[in-house]
Amino acid sequence: MKYWLMKSEPDVFSIDDLKKRGARGSHWDGVRNYQARNFMREMKKNDLVLFYHSNCDLPGVAGVMKIIREAYPDHTAFDPDDPHFDAKSDPSKPRWDMVDVAFVDRFARTIGLVEMRAIQDLQEMLVLRRGNRLSITPVSKREWDTILRMSKTGRDTR
Repeated sequence: MKYWLMKSEPDVFSIDDLKKRGARGSHWDGVRNYQARNFMREMKKNDLVLFYHSNCDLPGVAGVMKIIREAYPDHTAFDPDDPHFDAKSDPSKPRWDMVDVAFVDRFARTIGLVEMRAIQDLQEMLVLRRGNRLSITPVSKREWDTILRMSKTGRDTR
C-alpha cells in the first residue's frame, strides 16, 4: 500500500462533499499536470490519501480518503463545455486520467500548513516544499503516521 496527498479547494470540492457521496465516492478529475497525473497512474485500489484543502483561510489536511478505482481516462478533457477541457487530448489516446476516491474520515480539525511546517518529521513532505504546486504527491509512511497522530490532538494554529 502507498500513501498520497491530494489537494482540492474546499469551495470547489471539500472532504464534506466527498462524505455526502457515501460509499459510491467520486471521481477525481481535472488534473492537468503531467507529474501529478503520473503519480495518479501509480495509485492502486485501497491506497490511502490525505485530503488537503488548499487556497482557503486554513489550508491543510482535513481528513482521509481511499482509492476505489485506479486511473482511467478523464472524460472532462474531451468535453468542450467543461472547465477542464483540453483540445489537444484525444479520446483514442487520452492525455489525462482520473481516479475514483471514497471518504474514510474527517479530522476533528484541519491540520494546518503552518502547524505541519513546524514538525520535524514532516520537513521532507513534498506539499511543504516552497514553490510546490502539485495537486497530488506521495506521502511516506512516517509522514502519514505523523499526520494521523496530529489529527488526534487538540492543537490548532488558527
